[in-house]
Amino acid sequence: MRLRANCKINLGLRVVRKRENGYHELETVMLPVRGLYDIVDVERAEGVSFVGKGIAVDCADEDNLCVRAVRLMQERYDIGGVTITLDKRVPFGAGLGGGSSDATAVILAINELYALGLDKTTLAQLAAELGSDTSFFVYNTPQLCTGRGEVMTPIDIDLEGLWLVVVKPDEGVSTSEAYRGVKPQMPERGLREVLAEPRERWQGSVKNDFEPHIFESHPSIAAIKQQLIASGALYASMSGSGSAVFGLFAEQPTIATPHFIHIEQID
Repeated sequence: MRLRANCKINLGLRVVRKRENGYHELETVMLPVRGLYDIVDVERAEGVSFVGKGIAVDCADEDNLCVRAVRLMQERYDIGGVTITLDKRVPFGAGLGGGSSDATAVILAINELYALGLDKTTLAQLAAELGSDTSFFVYNTPQLCTGRGEVMTPIDIDLEGLWLVVVKPDEGVSTSEAYRGVKPQMPERGLREVLAEPRERWQGSVKNDFEPHIFESHPSIAAIKQQLIASGALYASMSGSGSAVFGLFAEQPTIATPHFIHIEQID
């Protein structure tokens, strides 16, 4: 069974407070990026095996989120093993959720291959045990996300016809680095209200709270955002905790950069 595990971007990301258990409360809108995806092949097997292709991920197979997704499903349900082949195309350390999307794809595949008949609510609950943004990929539609990112409400944002540019610099940003420097603060207005304003106002009001300290320690990431704005982006921002930066354009742009770049028109 073959699945396209597409990535996501974050339209606004507020870190509103830190819980006593160490987790942070977030408010963000996640949007699927359809044209940038990993290919995940999952087949029934006696045991569990994992083969990685494409972009190399520096972790042991057993620590890969795909394998962890299999182990989770084996703990909960009477299923056998699978063989997973991951063709990695989405950069990691980018804030694009590629690993989370891969893990969710494995859960969806196992549900089909073993005829478990699990509904989306149950699948999302399972995926949420593997990370904060994994359950988003069960629905894979624009969602206003709160809590750790796993509490989702559908949101209607009209981006049809706009061009999306995603730029990933050579350097990455670890999640621990991103959260270590962030300063939680409660915004005056909710993100849904802010995004209801004309898109031309978003650049000054739709914020990513990770940007200030990440840009200070990684000026090359800040430079990419400024390049996108100078190239005519209606809105540009770092995605998630970085290091990828995206821009939304009214016209198909031409961006000159030595870094990884993806361009698609939003339908």
